[in-house]
Amino acid sequence: MGTKDFQDLVTIVPWTFIAQILNLFIQMYLIKRYLFKPVNEILAKRQALTDMEITEAREAKESADKIRDEYEGQMAEARAEASKIVAEAKKDAQDQADRMIKEAEDQAHGIKMKAEADIEQEKKKAINEAKDQIGGLALDIAGKVVEKEIKEEDHRKLIDEFISSVGEAS
Repeated sequence: MGTKDFQDLVTIVPWTFIAQILNLFIQMYLIKRYLFKPVNEILAKRQALTDMEITEAREAKESADKIRDEYEGQMAEARAEASKIVAEAKKDAQDQADRMIKEAEDQAHGIKMKAEADIEQEKKKAINEAKDQIGGLALDIAGKVVEKEIKEEDHRKLIDEFISSVGEAS
């Protein structure tokens, strides 16, 4: 290859150069219109979708936090209510125990009073029986006194016997 052939390869033909420049601008316009615009629209839609998902996630997190706070508040109320119920149950149990003790004390007092009344009645009965025996003994002495003439010594002797027999009877 000679230098002329080499020069033919390097030579710029003005019409061809202008056509190539025009071709480049047309390609850039077509690429911008039909490739970049749709790609930018798709990217914008993706960005909007991502922003919407982030917003929804934030809202969901806020909602979950609110629900958690409500749950914790309800749990605190439930614990307070449970403590109140336990305290009331303890108070009721103590009241019932006190009432049972009071009833037992009243019952014991009633039994004691009945026993005292029974003892008093038995005591009166015993006294009445002793009086009956004393009366019988007095009649026996009176009968003996009538049967024989009593001297002062005999009279003392009868009284002493009477006292000793009353002492033995009680």
